Amino acid sequence: MRLTNYTDYSLRTLIYLAVRKQEKLATIKEIADSYHISKNHLMKVVYELGKAGYLENIRGRNGGLRLGKSPEEINIGQVVRLMEEDFHTVECFDPSKNLCVISPSCRLKGVLGEAMHAYLSVLNKYTLADVLVNEEELFQLLRFE
Repeated sequence: MRLTNYTDYSLRTLIYLAVRKQEKLATIKEIADSYHISKNHLMKVVYELGKAGYLENIRGRNGGLRLGKSPEEINIGQVVRLMEEDFHTVECFDPSKNLCVISPSCRLKGVLGEAMHAYLSVLNKYTLADVLVNEEELFQLLRFE
C-alpha cells in the first residue's frame, strides 16, 4: 500500500504550512525549494487542497498560501482519501480491469481489502497536529527565512 507522490506532496505541503504558522504567507516556489520537488507538480496539489478548504490561496502581489483550517481540524485519513486516485492495490479491486482468472474463488482479495481498511483506519486516528509534535526540529529542517 503505497501513496502516490501527489498525496505525499499534499501532506508535506500541509506540514510546511503548519510549521510556518500563519504569520507569513508561503509561496509554491518556497515549498517546492524546501522539499526539492517539482513546482509544477506542487501547483496541482495546492489547487486541489485549496478546493477542499485545506489551504487558503491569497492572490495578488503579496499573496501566497496558508492553512485554511487549524492543524487539529485536518484529518490525515481524509486528506489521503481526497488525494489518492484509487485504492486498487491489485487488479481484482477494479472490476472494470479485472482479468484475473482465479478472481471468482480467490480469498486474497478479502485479506487485502481488510488490510486496506486497517491502513485507512489508522490514518483516520491522526490529525495534522498529531504529526507536528517535533515542530521545532521540522522548522530547522525546512530552513525558513
